[in-house]
Amino acid sequence: MYLKRPTVGLVFCFFYLASYFTNKYVLSVLKFTYPTLFQGWQTLVGGFLLHVSWKLGWVEISSNSRSEVLSWLPASVLYVGIIYAGSRALSRLPIPVFFTLHNAAEVLSCGIQRCTQKEKISPAKIWSALFLLIAAGCLPLHDAQFDPDGYFWAVVHLICVGSYKAFRKSMKSSIISDLDQQYINYVFSVVLLAFASHPSGDLFSALEFPFLYFYRFHSGCCASGLLGFILMLTTVKLKSSLSSGHYASWSFLAKVITAGLSPFFFNITLNAPTISCLLLGAFGEALLVYADRTG
Repeated sequence: MYLKRPTVGLVFCFFYLASYFTNKYVLSVLKFTYPTLFQGWQTLVGGFLLHVSWKLGWVEISSNSRSEVLSWLPASVLYVGIIYAGSRALSRLPIPVFFTLHNAAEVLSCGIQRCTQKEKISPAKIWSALFLLIAAGCLPLHDAQFDPDGYFWAVVHLICVGSYKAFRKSMKSSIISDLDQQYINYVFSVVLLAFASHPSGDLFSALEFPFLYFYRFHSGCCASGLLGFILMLTTVKLKSSLSSGHYASWSFLAKVITAGLSPFFFNITLNAPTISCLLLGAFGEALLVYADRTG
């Protein structure tokens, strides 16, 4: 945690890539499509490691009052929606397609802020939102690997992401730190997903998973939990040491690297219209980064 800013940025990019590739491998290659169990495992590992780090004095987590925790619970509900729907979407969609749809959440976030807080939106952000919306809207019309269920869960995911971002910005005056927020998210997610695993059918269906006793599955699940936790820590460190615009730049770079390398490892069918949508989505996010950095 005591690294220089550029080093933290590069570490963030590396673990962003490694985390998405590991999750994609478990979800798409091994086809472990039981999100209550997979995301429950990841949040359990993340919560356990964060608790241990707190007790060892490596990170600082405050003892929040009951009212502060309760005020954050709506965000925790949205967080569960983000990871559950994101897991189901990523299992069916290529990483570049998933990113393009995920980025459209910024349109919803800006719209909510504009309606609830009367926040002024710069022309650059308006154009960015327009490009992101067009890219996400046209992509399913030209995707040669179109998967209705994948796109449905991607839409649910982006709605939850956009709502989560808007809720966080409305809580700017809250004394709950980023690590406190994540700790509450972890605890709430573990409890909710554990209770949901039986009604959803994941608990018993997973017993028939063909790779249940294979080392590739075990190592992939262990890596996904550990990488997700480290990515969370580097994200918090990067956000705390940089402005929002500079953090957005590193996040954009991490997405570009991950999306650019993913076709070499995972199956994706590309045509000219699909590539155009992906590039338009990337341009829209780049314009959003420019808007954030210029204030």
